[in-house]
Amino acid sequence: MNETNRTPPRSLGRSGRTVGAIGLGCWAIGGAFSMDGRADGWGDIDDAQSTSSIRLALDLGCTLFDTADAYGTGHSEAVLGAALGRRRLDVVIATKFGFTYDPVTKSLGRIDVSPAYVEWACRQSLDRLGTDYIDLYQIHPGELTKPEADRAAEALERLAERGLIRNWGWSTDNAELAARMLAFPHFVAIQQELSVFHDNPAMLALCEREHLASLNRSPLAMGLLTGKFSATSALGASDVRGAGHAWVRFFRDGKPDPEALSRLAALRELLQTGGRSLAQGALGWNLARSSQTIPVPGFKSEAQVRDNLGAIDKGPLPAGVMAEIASVLERHAATAL
Repeated sequence: MNETNRTPPRSLGRSGRTVGAIGLGCWAIGGAFSMDGRADGWGDIDDAQSTSSIRLALDLGCTLFDTADAYGTGHSEAVLGAALGRRRLDVVIATKFGFTYDPVTKSLGRIDVSPAYVEWACRQSLDRLGTDYIDLYQIHPGELTKPEADRAAEALERLAERGLIRNWGWSTDNAELAARMLAFPHFVAIQQELSVFHDNPAMLALCEREHLASLNRSPLAMGLLTGKFSATSALGASDVRGAGHAWVRFFRDGKPDPEALSRLAALRELLQTGGRSLAQGALGWNLARSSQTIPVPGFKSEAQVRDNLGAIDKGPLPAGVMAEIASVLERHAATAL
C-alpha cells in the first residue's frame, strides 16, 4: 500500500466530528420487507454473517454505519446494535425515520414526520440499537411539503437539545428543499444518491458551500458498478432490484439496464486504475468528486466489506482519470441520443 494515497478521515459536516472516508450502508442486512406491495429488501440474509461483517469492518477502521428503521422494519438496526456491542462508542451511527411500518407483516406504510412520530420513532430506534443517543438522525422520505419539513426540523432540534440525538440530516436529492434546513444548528448532513452513473452537482455545491457532509447512497449503482452482472443476469421479485419499483434506476424487472452495462464496459479500465477493483474505482470516483463526500456502500458479506473499505487505501481517483471518465461519459451520452 502506498500510504500517500490513503484517504484521510472526513468531516461530518458542521458537527465538529470526523469519520472514516467510507462508511457502510445497512439496508441489505435488514432482510425481507415490502414497500407499496413490492419487495424492498435484498434477498436472503444470514444474521451471523452480517454480524461478522460488521465486526470485521470495525477491525478495519470503519467508523460510520448507516441504517434506517425501515430496513427490515427494524431488523437492520437490531443486528447493527447487537454487533457493535461495547464498541458502539467507537462509531457514528446514522439512522433514519419517516416511513411508518408494521413489524409483523414486515411492510412500510405512509410517511409520517410529525413531531409526535419523530419522538416515538427515535425511542424505538434507540431501543433496537441498544444506545442512549443517535449520532446522526436523518429524515428518510426525500420529498416533503415545506410545512412538514419545518415541523420535522423543529422536532429534531428538540431531540438534539435533550441529548437523544447529536445531529441530524436529510436523505434527499432536492437541493432547494435541503437548503431550508440550514437555519437549524444541528443540521449537518445530506444523504444523496451519487455515483459515477448518477451525479448531482447542485447538491454537492450546496454541501461544499455550507460545509455539510454528503453521505452517498447507491455509490455502486445498486451493485452494478461491482461488475458482477451481465446481460444474462436476472434477479427475482424477492430482491428490490427485481421487484418492479419505478425508482430503481439501473435494473428493470431484475435485469441490468443494457445502457448502463455499456457505460460500465467503456469505463472498466479507467475504474481499475492503480490495481483497484471495479467497486474500489467507483468509490474512488465518489471520493474524488468532492471533499465532502462519504460513500456508504452496502454489504452482505465479509468479502464485500474488505473490497469496499479497501478503497480508502487506494485513495480518490487521480484528477486525470476523473477527467477521462467525464469525457467517456460525455461521448457515451452523445451517442445514446
